[in-house]
Amino acid sequence: MIDPIADMLSRIRNAAAVRKAEVLVPASKLKFNIAKLLEANGWISKAEIISASKEKGSAFDQIKLTLKYKADGRPTFVSLKRISKSSRRVYVGKDELPRVLNNFGIAIISTSAGLMTNREARQKNLGGEIICEIY
Repeated sequence: MIDPIADMLSRIRNAAAVRKAEVLVPASKLKFNIAKLLEANGWISKAEIISASKEKGSAFDQIKLTLKYKADGRPTFVSLKRISKSSRRVYVGKDELPRVLNNFGIAIISTSAGLMTNREARQKNLGGEIICEIY
């Protein structure tokens, strides 16, 4: 797998397209922190780590994401897009932080103080790498 974060975002998009309640993603600290930011901002219901067990046949830990839907059955997000890719990294300064859909969406930024949303990075006067945006 070349880009595990893009794979995680694709799994979430595909699961939401077919109205699945949960999706499993191979675990890593970065992906779990991204999932926790999505949960804290109300885009998914729950993110938890499922430890590997030989009974279930999985050799690695996984992240179980419980997706969130609106009353009419549509997912809570319209777009979940990877911005900084392995072939092209996108860095921004503190004055160039993006406003996603006129602040109705969020961008996840990797800063020197850890992962945070574009709003938190703006409040703390930090720039960094734009990981993804969701609206």
